[in-house]
Amino acid sequence: MECRFSLVRYVPNAVRNEFVNIGVVVEGGGARAVRFTRDWSRVRCLDPDADTGMLEALEEELRGQMVPDGAGSRHLWEIFQESFSSSVQLSESKGCLAESVAAEVDELLRLHVESVPRVAAPRSAARGRTALVHRLRGEFERAGVWPLLRKKIRAAEYTVTGDPLQIDCGYRPNGVVRMFHAVSVENDTDAAKVLAYTLPQLAEGVARVEKAQLELTAVIEPRRDVGGDDEAQARYSFSVGVMERAGLRVVTANDLARVAETARVELRV
Repeated sequence: MECRFSLVRYVPNAVRNEFVNIGVVVEGGGARAVRFTRDWSRVRCLDPDADTGMLEALEEELRGQMVPDGAGSRHLWEIFQESFSSSVQLSESKGCLAESVAAEVDELLRLHVESVPRVAAPRSAARGRTALVHRLRGEFERAGVWPLLRKKIRAAEYTVTGDPLQIDCGYRPNGVVRMFHAVSVENDTDAAKVLAYTLPQLAEGVARVEKAQLELTAVIEPRRDVGGDDEAQARYSFSVGVMERAGLRVVTANDLARVAETARVELRV
């Protein structure tokens, strides 16, 4: 069938006119469909403060307004002009041939939104705990569960007033509270000791406040080959040992895709 499609663009600064494609809308045969990406890494590269939860909510809002094309339906341009801020824009529409609107929207998303060549990371790329936090968030976003998670969970809610620790994220499936916190064991052995020290109080507080069991997971770097650097190897082993002996679950960043998939299943996304 003959269809028309437009790309949905995120434009954080209208003056600079820099944008990144985040979704696709397709019209054809009286039907309409919309899909947004679930990988927000390129959006955060352009705008580190981007509210990806808001963008996901916009997708749902747009889908709710996209009644079948026909009498009484509104043009997509009208929907965007009336409903969305200037930071989310629609590109000029183009024609295409498709077997179905549903199939075409997925194919166009793959071609024009998600199939973007990756460039080498700049030398100033995030490292240490910051890199781990980005990886943690990215895997949960790809699994589609990031908006459902609690973020920056204040330990003081469960331990003692004034506790400055904030756990990166967590969720509660079936009576178990799962929390996740990035720890750079290559750079900060003290962080591993703090988390290990806090776990008993945190678990006691979760049992008291949430009436649930706590599973606290530390996300660390994969062990690297550091040649003859025995001190670095010792720091890594020490940090892992401290946390495991305290009862923490320790996983590396390479395990996060599996962790996020478990969350997707448990949260029924």
